[in-house]
Amino acid sequence: MKDINVIGIVGAGAMGRGIAQIAAQAGLEVRLYDVNAQAVQAARDALAQTWDKLVAKGKMQPEVVQAALARIQACTALQDLAPAQLVIEAIVERLDIKRELFKQLEQIVAEDCILASNTSSLPITAIAAGCERPQRVVGYHFFNPVPLMKVVEVIDGLRSDPAVGDALMALSQKMGHTAVRAKDMPGFIVNHAGRGMNIEGLKTAQETVAPFHVIDAIMREQAGFRMGPFELLDLTALDVSHPVMESIYEQFYDEPRFRPSPITAVRFAGGLLGRKTGEGFYRYVDGKQEVPASAAVPSALDGLKVWVAPYHAVGHARAKALFESLGVQCVAAEQAPDDALIVVTPFGEDTATLISRHSLDGARTVALDTLFGLEQGKRRVLMCALSTEDKWRDAAHALLASDDTPVSVIADSAGFVAQRIVANIVNVASDIAQQNIATAKDIDLAVKLGLGYPGGGPLSLGQALGADLVLEVLRNMHAVTGDMRYRASLWLQRRVQLGLPLQTEAR
Repeated sequence: MKDINVIGIVGAGAMGRGIAQIAAQAGLEVRLYDVNAQAVQAARDALAQTWDKLVAKGKMQPEVVQAALARIQACTALQDLAPAQLVIEAIVERLDIKRELFKQLEQIVAEDCILASNTSSLPITAIAAGCERPQRVVGYHFFNPVPLMKVVEVIDGLRSDPAVGDALMALSQKMGHTAVRAKDMPGFIVNHAGRGMNIEGLKTAQETVAPFHVIDAIMREQAGFRMGPFELLDLTALDVSHPVMESIYEQFYDEPRFRPSPITAVRFAGGLLGRKTGEGFYRYVDGKQEVPASAAVPSALDGLKVWVAPYHAVGHARAKALFESLGVQCVAAEQAPDDALIVVTPFGEDTATLISRHSLDGARTVALDTLFGLEQGKRRVLMCALSTEDKWRDAAHALLASDDTPVSVIADSAGFVAQRIVANIVNVASDIAQQNIATAKDIDLAVKLGLGYPGGGPLSLGQALGADLVLEVLRNMHAVTGDMRYRASLWLQRRVQLGLPLQTEAR
């Protein structure tokens, strides 16, 4: 297809304004339309202010700003978009309204003009179904704020001409964005992959494993994520995220991996939406998040003996090395002495399961999460059974915090907190690859840039942690809970069986 030099944008809200900014900065002529003419002028004024700030910071030259602003033409009617070679709609998320818009545009623009939807959740094929030329309809999903989020999804509908998507891939590069290619499936790549974090974080909280702020702290300071699930939900706001969770669940015909939570349903109904309402999973005073203070570290227990259960080779070795670095010589015995703290290192199982299976003394048994490493400064997670006595819980807490490393103490849970959330993130990404919605490379790239996950993306993260250990976590969680949401993706299972990296593409 020919180069795109003139684009039309329908919708002058945050998304439309952001797309207009990067297009004008790239030298494209932009025709901006909104049913509300005042919104178009407001968008141009906001862009002028944004560019003035960039000039003040020395990031743009005044003459470049003037030229960019001149390239954005305010339109008062759809007919003004007639010269466009590409029209991007960034309007309300309603299928009927988008279809009607595209029908109108088809009577205005040239036959070879591309019609693109910035939808985040609606099927591209369904939007195109109302068009006379569905082959030119494609998804072009940017992320807010567009100038800062340097990734865009190009989505091929079932009738989309591949050359149309190719043209948008090239245009994205011209506008300074990294484009990833996806098939037309619910959530595409990024919103689909994001289910693992939010859905499992909510399930963990629903089981009262730990409070919201503790779950967030574990995901940040143990698993290495920039934000935990509840900080992220407060940032995006529940009036945006909860309907998306419900929509993706329904579009996948009640797939257990995407089952929404009543926690967000109740808060959404009650208007506790997040930062923008001043209260969500956290309270916000003058825009600042209020977080409960951490509990004090208990006093150490003199003469503490520690017996690390030998049931898991990786966990045993890591825990034993940690305790020895803290100055405790672990008891070397096949069975735990009657006066020793018992430490188990489950991967996907809960403390109660190991106590029962191995006939351990439940009063003295605690569990330590060893999947993410135990080095000084990285948050450590201690898990207790219902039977664990306070004395032994506090002794373990004091020991784990003795080198000034933060410790979170949580209730019994199959998969601790980070194990279960990260395993689900990897599993969902694996299933996106298995369904050939996108390549493994594009899945990692899209999630890294779109969600800021650590480790190069979910598949790379799973490989770095140990794909075999991630698979073990999922299988054990499935066995303990009986919940089908934890069944392992065949993509993950087969690559572990064959000793291949998770990033290995299908053949």
